[in-house]
Amino acid sequence: MTDRPALMLLHGVTMSAAAWDDVVPLLAERFDLIVPTAAGHRGGPTLAAGATIAAVTDTAERELDERGLDAVHIAGNSMGGWMAVELARRGRARSVCAFSPAGLWEKNEKPGASRATLIRTKKLADATRHLAPPLMKFGSGRRIAMRDIAVHGDRMTRQQAVRSFQDLVGCEAAYELLDTRENMEPLLELPCPVTVAWAAHDRIFPPAEFVPVARQRLPGARFVALPGVGHVPMIDDPELCARTIVETIEDGTG
Repeated sequence: MTDRPALMLLHGVTMSAAAWDDVVPLLAERFDLIVPTAAGHRGGPTLAAGATIAAVTDTAERELDERGLDAVHIAGNSMGGWMAVELARRGRARSVCAFSPAGLWEKNEKPGASRATLIRTKKLADATRHLAPPLMKFGSGRRIAMRDIAVHGDRMTRQQAVRSFQDLVGCEAAYELLDTRENMEPLLELPCPVTVAWAAHDRIFPPAEFVPVARQRLPGARFVALPGVGHVPMIDDPELCARTIVETIEDGTG
């Protein structure tokens, strides 16, 4: 590690560290980046027991322990945003930038419409694992395949789209995590600066439904709207994501 501040980037459920590929070059000169693939996901560590958000977060925390790091800046999307909040709750975050974080439902609640959409997407991907990748060479195919998580899925390269599809199919923990009865408990006194950045065109967690809940669970957070992007904003506008992360960190250190 260098004397640059450490920044951990956490991806969403069924994805991998590759979700941040277009953001990493925009941050690499300013931060020591830690970009893991979550446990139970394609290319990530295996989970010894059941797949839970707590267990996946434990693995991310162990990564910090293994690097000898106490608290770092953390940015995360969807599941990764939820994990970032949980790591802050454990005292492991210097700042948090949560992009459309998950977990904003009631404890022990069965999957609602949002998680049901993701479960259907996973089942469809499993059923078309050999048919879909060839269609990714067309911009229209990428846009249709990514329509639930991005406004401009066609901006992905063919290689990125195929990798994302393979990550979805290869995520062993997907069904357990999408069926979790865990939730994000309120964090009324923030241990560090927290920005909640919501995608204006989020079709998975629509802002009109989920932002009011997020404000109740994280009343001390700074809330910003991200124009022109979908649930995984790193696809639509990596520069906007990088700026939002930097602003969060500067807000906490300025």
